[in-house]
Amino acid sequence: MIERYSLKEMKEIWELESKFNFYLQVELAVCEAYNEIGKISDEDLDEIKKKASFSIERIDEIEKEVGHDVIAFLTNVNENVGEASRFIHMGMTSSDVIDTAFALQIKKSAEIILKDLDKVIQTIKDKATEHRDTVCIGRSHGVHAEPMTFGVKLCSWLDNFQRAKKRFETALEDISVGQISGPVGTYSNISPEIEEITCKKLGLAPAKISTQVISRDRHAYFMQALALIACAIEQCAVEIRHLQRTEVLEVEEAFKKGQKGSSAMPHKKNPISSENLSGLARIVKSNSSAALDNIALWHERDISHSSVERVIFPDSCILIDYMLNRFNNVVEGLVVHKDNMLKNASLFGGIVYSQRVLLQLTEKGLTREQAYAIVQRNALAAFNKPDGNFKQNLLNDSEVTSTLSTEEIENCFDSAYYLRNICEIYERFGV
Repeated sequence: MIERYSLKEMKEIWELESKFNFYLQVELAVCEAYNEIGKISDEDLDEIKKKASFSIERIDEIEKEVGHDVIAFLTNVNENVGEASRFIHMGMTSSDVIDTAFALQIKKSAEIILKDLDKVIQTIKDKATEHRDTVCIGRSHGVHAEPMTFGVKLCSWLDNFQRAKKRFETALEDISVGQISGPVGTYSNISPEIEEITCKKLGLAPAKISTQVISRDRHAYFMQALALIACAIEQCAVEIRHLQRTEVLEVEEAFKKGQKGSSAMPHKKNPISSENLSGLARIVKSNSSAALDNIALWHERDISHSSVERVIFPDSCILIDYMLNRFNNVVEGLVVHKDNMLKNASLFGGIVYSQRVLLQLTEKGLTREQAYAIVQRNALAAFNKPDGNFKQNLLNDSEVTSTLSTEEIENCFDSAYYLRNICEIYERFGV
């Protein structure tokens, strides 16, 4: 069984203790900015940094009275700091703390997700290298189309995840902004200079404008990027589920010693991880829809977005972390049945080589319509019998043999012809 993984680091980022720690980071960075421009003395700043702390229990106690979590947090910090606390939160509004701290939470979570994506991308690359020449059948509409290799299928997965990562990095840059602009974002009691210094200290860019909150299209964009990662996972998971069907059986999820697939049927081995991932993708996609609804707020701000974000952001970040790790385990342990792939590609006497025969006939002078009718007739005759044989039908068809020699017919059934340009696909991925 592939080794397990821990979600501890990601979960800790979204715990209440961590949220207030991010609040404190913002408040202290603002105090340091005031110190830089000479509005807070070195002594007062040292006192603030030395004593600033909070207790979740005390914050809860205060919030029961005041009904405001940021005020409760500030009250608790001020109790611990004492006289120098008069400089904390100077000229700020609650959203300056909340939205800037939220950006830090998201950025921290994204660092983990980027590492997860890199791991998945490398695992797919390794598997694509391993199966570069593993011949399988390509399907369209779920029906056999033409030969390909399993490695090429994996290159398609690789492309999906590389693009998902690129989109995610762009969304992360877009959301990595802070604001220290005061009520309705006019810098009425705080200067833009403080915002600039503070954001630089926190590793964020200052928002070009904030209407007391950072515009929620940034957050929706980030959630869309998470949803597209979920879609990339789901697409691969659905493929694995199809390929593990008994009548196909080209791949299987790893099945550890002692594992059981069914309480009733001892023979069962089910693609449970891929099914789990397909289901979880639905949650992330739904959360991205809620993020879109958060964009339209009343006037300069309201808090209708806040309750939603307290659910969808931790849930989605934790889920994507989990999903990427679980999917990586699936790909690492994937059992590939090469013989079944070849067998399936050869069903009905190589019916999937029909286009090659069609092209050979047209090269000999037949019109496309004539050639198509001949090939389709022989293909459908093979397809309609359990033991049908397309190649044999061609060899028995005088219209075909009068145009193509036996050797030319045989050459049409060489899979190498279909795979001759695969090296170019691989070169594009550096695999």
